[in-house]
Amino acid sequence: MIDKRWVRLTALGETILAETAEATGNVAWLESYLQLGVDLPRIVETFPDDEPMRRAVKACFGLRLLRQDPWECLASFILSSTKQIVQIQQIVAMLCQRFGEPVVVPPGYSPGYSFPAAKRLCDCTEAELRACKMGFRAAYLKGAAEMIASSAVELSKLSELGIGAARESLLQLPGVGRKIADCVLLFAYGFPKAFPIDVWVMKALRKLYFRGRRVPLRRLQRFSGEHFGPFSGYAQQYLFHYVRRNSL
Repeated sequence: MIDKRWVRLTALGETILAETAEATGNVAWLESYLQLGVDLPRIVETFPDDEPMRRAVKACFGLRLLRQDPWECLASFILSSTKQIVQIQQIVAMLCQRFGEPVVVPPGYSPGYSFPAAKRLCDCTEAELRACKMGFRAAYLKGAAEMIASSAVELSKLSELGIGAARESLLQLPGVGRKIADCVLLFAYGFPKAFPIDVWVMKALRKLYFRGRRVPLRRLQRFSGEHFGPFSGYAQQYLFHYVRRNSL
C-alpha cells in the first residue's frame, strides 16, 4: 500500500511496471515514493573511494531509498525494535487489518488496509494494540500516537528544521532512540546525512573500517558523519545491504 493505494510493482529488465487497483492520471505520488527524480549516479560519486565502499556499490548496484510517509515510517520502526523482518511484517499487517481503513484492491486479491492514522491509534487501548503481537512496543506506539495527534511533536514541520533539531524532536517520542530517529530522518524526510547505526551497520563499520575492533558507538557516529560525505545516508544503505547479503 502506498498513500492508501494498492500497487503492484514488477521489474522488467531496466523498467518497472506499476499496476494500481484504480485508474490514476497523476503518478507524482508514486514517483515521489520511488524517488525517481533522484540523480543516483551523482550521489554515488560522492561516496568515499575506498575498497569497502566500492565493493558495496558493486554488490548493490542501483539501490535507491524510498520516501515513506512520516507517521507510517516512524510507527513501523518503533514496532521493529528487537524483531525479525517477518515478525515486523506480521505485526504491521495485523495492525492495519484491525485499525486501518479498507482500500480498493483488484478482483481476486486479499482485502487491503491502509496504515492507521495516529489519531485512530489514540482511541485504542494498550491491550488492543498488544493483541497485534507487538508486546511492550504497544505502550511506545500509543504514547507516540498521542504526542503526534496532539501536535506535541509536529511531523509535518520537521522537514523545515535542520537535521539536529529534527532529530531532537523525534527523540522526545516514546520508544525512539538515535537509530530510529535517524531512520525516520532518512527514509521519511530525505535528510541525506542521517546515518542510522543498527547492529548490522555497526558490524560492517567495525569489520570493514576498524579491523574488527570493538569501536564505541559514539566514535562510529563521528566517523560516519565525517567519512561518507554529503550523502552518507545513502552510503549507509549500500553498506547495510552489502553486509546482510554477504553475511560478514
